[in-house]
Amino acid sequence: MAKINFGGVLEDVVTREEFPISKAREVLKNEIIAVIGYGVQGPAQALNMRDNGFKVIIGQRKGGKTWDKAVADGWVPGETLFPVEEAAERGTLIQYLVSDAAQGELWPLLKPRLKAGDALYFSHGFSVTYKDQTGIIPPDNVDVILVAPKGSGTSVRRNFLAGAGINSSYAVFQDATGRALERTLATGIAIGSGYLFATTFEKEVYSDLTGERGVLMGALAGIMDAQYKVLRDNGHTPSEAFNETVEELTQSLIRLVDENGMDWMYANCSATAQRGALDWRPRFAAAVAPVFEDLYARVKDGRECKRVLESTGGANYRAELEKELKNLRESEIWQAGDQVRKLRPEK
Repeated sequence: MAKINFGGVLEDVVTREEFPISKAREVLKNEIIAVIGYGVQGPAQALNMRDNGFKVIIGQRKGGKTWDKAVADGWVPGETLFPVEEAAERGTLIQYLVSDAAQGELWPLLKPRLKAGDALYFSHGFSVTYKDQTGIIPPDNVDVILVAPKGSGTSVRRNFLAGAGINSSYAVFQDATGRALERTLATGIAIGSGYLFATTFEKEVYSDLTGERGVLMGALAGIMDAQYKVLRDNGHTPSEAFNETVEELTQSLIRLVDENGMDWMYANCSATAQRGALDWRPRFAAAVAPVFEDLYARVKDGRECKRVLESTGGANYRAELEKELKNLRESEIWQAGDQVRKLRPEK
């Protein structure tokens, strides 16, 4: 493992140079990797592993859209595509990649089919960390491991096809075989991770839920809504308000941050922009810090888990979700965004 200095803190990371795909193939040469679920992370991880030369099968409920999607992606019923219980019995490294709510529902079907020496793999620490609410307590005779890509399934696949990789965290919750760590790292490389950094199941889910609700999705959308509204209330057009709130961020500034960091982005903006950003950054940090503290507390004590399980487990969840997404989609800011995207020059 390489020692890397992250802002003055030394961390161990695993790179593809240290743990090449050839080594991953050697570690997993006798494994049948059964990917249970073909929704968000399942397709990306399964396809990447298949393209990298690993033995992969899919476990999915028959008759649904995701079964048909798996067939369309080249998985063959009876050969590489099976019902969940059969895939679990055939597999030696079981990737449990159905949704958090569905993991609890499927657990009584999956657990009896785990064999001594199998590896039970997660890409989220949710079910194991909140075991009192999910009921998922793995048997003592299997490895329990985690590789969590820091991106959506779409990004995991897209980056892989581009020759890059999404960074992933990894953890070992239970080492029953003495091989749990090498299985974890090999699988992390197999799915196409850029590099791997250590965490625990608990820390992964705490950081992940905070990030999704915070900067990555919830806070980002909320801040955009607030700024857009202020501009519109003060007479700016939808086009101007959207461009100043979203378009310039996503098409210009965030790319500079990606290249070399926030200071690089500041250095490549006007002096007026620099001064304003440096002055207002601490005010925004002070304003939102209490919200983040409350958010983290709710994640840590399980209230966010309870909210997820109650809402996503409802019979009408999909219909209610579509209503919420429809309201977001049809709000003025994102209607303006639809028009702005259409006006972008063709690449």
